Amino acid sequence: MPDIRLDVTDAIATITLDRPKQLNAFTNAMAHELIAAFDTCDRDDRIRAVVLTGAGRAFCAGADLSAGAQTFVADPGDPEDFRDIGGEVVLRMFEFRKPVIAAINGPAVGVGITMTLAADFRLATDSTRIGFVFNRRGIVPESCSSWFLPRLVPMQTALDWVYSGRLVDAEEALTAGLFYALHPAETLLARADTLARRLTDDTAPVSVALSRQMLWRGLGADHPMIAHRIESRALLSRGASADAREGVSSFLEKRPARFPDSVDRDVPDIFGPDLAVPPFRPSH
Repeated sequence: MPDIRLDVTDAIATITLDRPKQLNAFTNAMAHELIAAFDTCDRDDRIRAVVLTGAGRAFCAGADLSAGAQTFVADPGDPEDFRDIGGEVVLRMFEFRKPVIAAINGPAVGVGITMTLAADFRLATDSTRIGFVFNRRGIVPESCSSWFLPRLVPMQTALDWVYSGRLVDAEEALTAGLFYALHPAETLLARADTLARRLTDDTAPVSVALSRQMLWRGLGADHPMIAHRIESRALLSRGASADAREGVSSFLEKRPARFPDSVDRDVPDIFGPDLAVPPFRPSH
């Protein structure tokens, strides 16, 4: 994959945007590679979490503008079939069944910041600046950011950042709740790795997968009854699982748990068509 790298150390996969000379500017090829990398990580039970970062001094400078004024011109064919490619990446991340940590190692603007909104945590360097710069380029927010951003920060903050397209420093993003923590550049990846291990070392992979989907999808629920139905289905399935037996036994026997269930094979469908959750369908 020429535009990204996928490395696995122990149980943590690191996906690195790898166009450092172009400040990791986003391309259609990069989008397809990211989707393929998340597919690979979802299928591999050895991988418990993913860290997403950038090579060089930037995380991602936004869309590749090498096409000049034609950069955002697309041949829609049938306009009803046109799909924002950044949105496809984020929807794949939303469907992902393992924790995702964005280690934002430098400037992240446009799609460079919106692609991180489906991550569970965003760590950044102290000097990072971000920008939802779309209105300054004559376009509009993308990558499902009009859904994610107001769920991550107060609406008035989201409106300020989007309307103005101004650059936002790391401290402001931290105070608003978009960033989870700030770290010096030289320790950022190590801190992301530590967080990933804290989330996964002692937990059942299938339970984490279900919990991730329950919490994220719950953001769009109209009533707590929907959460009650989903949780009831999950508890019915997981309560009789080998993981639940192991979790209780290991606690009583005062030993580390060895959860046997597989994210690739044993995640039950707790949502179902009656809850009107649209599936992810990539256009490519």
